[in-house]
Amino acid sequence: MLFLVFLAACLSAIVSPGPRPSVDVGASTSIAYDAPPPGRTDLLLYDTIVAGVRGGSPYYAVAAETQRMGHYPLKPFFAVRLPTLAVVQAALPSILVNLLLLALCVGTILAWVARLRPEMTGLVPLGVAGLLAVAALSVNLDPSFVVFHEVWAGPLIALSLALRRPGHWLPAVAFGLSAMLIRETALLYVAIMAVFALIEGERRETLGWLGAIGVFAVVLAAHAHAVSLVSGPLDRVSQGWSGLEGFGFYVRLATISSGLDILPQWLASLVLGTALFGWLAWRDAVATRALVVFAAYAALISLFARSDNFYWALMTTPVLLVGLAFAVDGLRDMIAAASDTRRITVTRVIR
Repeated sequence: MLFLVFLAACLSAIVSPGPRPSVDVGASTSIAYDAPPPGRTDLLLYDTIVAGVRGGSPYYAVAAETQRMGHYPLKPFFAVRLPTLAVVQAALPSILVNLLLLALCVGTILAWVARLRPEMTGLVPLGVAGLLAVAALSVNLDPSFVVFHEVWAGPLIALSLALRRPGHWLPAVAFGLSAMLIRETALLYVAIMAVFALIEGERRETLGWLGAIGVFAVVLAAHAHAVSLVSGPLDRVSQGWSGLEGFGFYVRLATISSGLDILPQWLASLVLGTALFGWLAWRDAVATRALVVFAAYAALISLFARSDNFYWALMTTPVLLVGLAFAVDGLRDMIAAASDTRRITVTRVIR
């Protein structure tokens, strides 16, 4: 039954509209919308900012001017990305940045292969799981997307999740903090991990996750102040984040943010539903955490992502397809449980 529920929910993507550009209602309105003019894309925006910082200009001055020229909003402050990724990319040669992203993705794949090894019997299932991780990270491995913040934050979240073990949480917290410092929405993942640690009575781990959130809060406050210094009353204001696009929209975004983009939507939806079922079927603490993280980001995207926020799904896709490795066993167990009817034997006792 749960398997059918997953499939039905994911198939709603067939009737869900795909990513669409925001609509600018024009300068006559009292609300400034953040639709860039034709030809201006987020990739070009981030590329221009990195080039400006590489040329010696301060990050916030470059970001404000670039977003202003491209008709992007500067308000509220989180309409401007944290400077972490742009400053690092500006300080390094482009080829080294691409190699770092490749190393991050390969490290994420290897970490999950190591995490799955005790659960797999034989090299073939383990190899399949590794290939599924490669397929899920195919978009992240595209060099043209290197300036997208989610392309980095998503693998960092996946790597953090793979490395976390009871009593060994410091690397997981470090990578979780790194993800937050690149993309603010990684806070949702770190908060979930803190709640799990608290429920399980892992006091030190809970303090570790909360400490990471505290560091992030300080950085975010400094970021808000810096943005306020370069923005003015005439700068555009974001139209807000209340898309209410539904779960099918998340499935469509997850499709185009992974190797499933080569499949027709109905087939990709079935694959995603099966993968989610596989995560549910895997009886392990990391699977429970992963499933909650997927559900939380799916809810975030379903409720708040606008039609042009297609890249939000990259926060969840790096290991989403790995659940397929456990789906077969889950289906077999489900069928076995459904066909297991208890037989009642009646014994006549003659006195």
